[in-house]
Amino acid sequence: MKKLLYITVNSKPENLSTSRTVGRAFVNKFVERYTEFTIEELDLYKEHIPRLEYQYFESRNCIINEEAAKKLSVKEQKEVQRIRELCNQFIEADVYVIASPMWSLSFPAPLKEYIDCIVQTGKTISFPKKGEKPEGLLNDRPRAVVYIQSSGGNIPWIMGTMFNKGVDYVETIMNLMGIEKFEKLLVDETGNTEEERRVAIEKAKDKIDKIIDKIDIVEPALI
Repeated sequence: MKKLLYITVNSKPENLSTSRTVGRAFVNKFVERYTEFTIEELDLYKEHIPRLEYQYFESRNCIINEEAAKKLSVKEQKEVQRIRELCNQFIEADVYVIASPMWSLSFPAPLKEYIDCIVQTGKTISFPKKGEKPEGLLNDRPRAVVYIQSSGGNIPWIMGTMFNKGVDYVETIMNLMGIEKFEKLLVDETGNTEEERRVAIEKAKDKIDKIIDKIDIVEPALI
């Protein structure tokens, strides 16, 4: 079975979160089309995401080995194991859907802490030679990322690079790890009223089919 990893970054319940509402609609429609996919969910506000301490690393972006980890305290060993689990879970997936609000021109802090856990030397990136830029290791099979972002205002496309810094950062990181297919679903103009939010959600839902078509990493399941 192929796997879709659905990552949410919002402390609100799903019915109150615009990004999670659209994210759920996207995931449901995706698995309707591609029935060979299973869904694994990761709520970054509920799951424990370790903060990276210096003693967890043997070098930059490289978690210490198991023998070295045994010298740490029990609590620290659990943190290192959790980092490994998060990284392995990410590697095992084929499609990634990340649903997040725009906060301060970026995204909530738990997403950055999570990214720091999964960008690991020998797992998702490699450094061919000392001093050279890293190469992604996740180009071993077709993979794709869909980033769903909600925001209150209307962001003109010409100003996108100024305001959508979170989107650009996530795309850059995914490309760094070797995932080239990246689609964004921007849920703009959620406004200040429930009606404005509803309209924004419906507009975003209308774009889901086109984005699934663009991903195109597997053949549609026969019905």
